Amino acid sequence: MPQDVQHNAIVEANGRCDCGAVTVRASGRILSMFTCACLNCQAVTGTGHSSIALLAADDISLTGETKPYTRDAASGARFTRHFCPVCGTTLHAQSSRAPGVSILPVGIFAGNNQWFKPKHLLFGRSRQPWDWLLEDLPIHETYPEKAAP
Repeated sequence: MPQDVQHNAIVEANGRCDCGAVTVRASGRILSMFTCACLNCQAVTGTGHSSIALLAADDISLTGETKPYTRDAASGARFTRHFCPVCGTTLHAQSSRAPGVSILPVGIFAGNNQWFKPKHLLFGRSRQPWDWLLEDLPIHETYPEKAAP
């Protein structure tokens, strides 16, 4: 896929967990692409932010068993991550704020994620000074006014 992919472009990408027990296929229109520096994303990724693509839930398919973990988000939503029960790799997530949307960590498509072009950073208030991101990336302290989940 070309480097200049924009929101609403169609993506075709395959990924897998670290051990290969679960595969993910994304095939559909990108709803949004962004980075998130909330403290939970930092803890889950082990770095300063997560890189996220949003697609309609119907546009992703998984093979293999996953295990969910649900928590309350700062927004008041319920946030559920689905991960591989063998190796622990996060495969996708969902928010009760947008139940028909899948939240995909772009790293799951390693080697096939050159299409990722984040449009903004969420939770800039908790951004780490050592986490270098694109300098011209718009930063929102929490969610933008018209928020992505």
